[in-house]
Amino acid sequence: MNKEYVSEWDQPAARTEESAPAKAHAVAGVKQIVTIRLDVDMLEWFKSAGPGYQTRINQVLREYMEANRVRAQGEQH
Repeated sequence: MNKEYVSEWDQPAARTEESAPAKAHAVAGVKQIVTIRLDVDMLEWFKSAGPGYQTRINQVLREYMEANRVRAQGEQH
């Protein structure tokens, strides 16, 4: 298991309706546990760089999202 990972999923949620984020406006930095299927060779490549592979995968996906968001906005104007 990733040594950088701090298990928070088993902690009780302390939420009120006022503090619950709107799903339509997700905030960067707020993490959600998901299941994703990745090609084995790609996952092994990310893991081979050491601890933090999930963070690296997230960063690559964020860069892709931001690049495509900028491009999509440019096409609308």
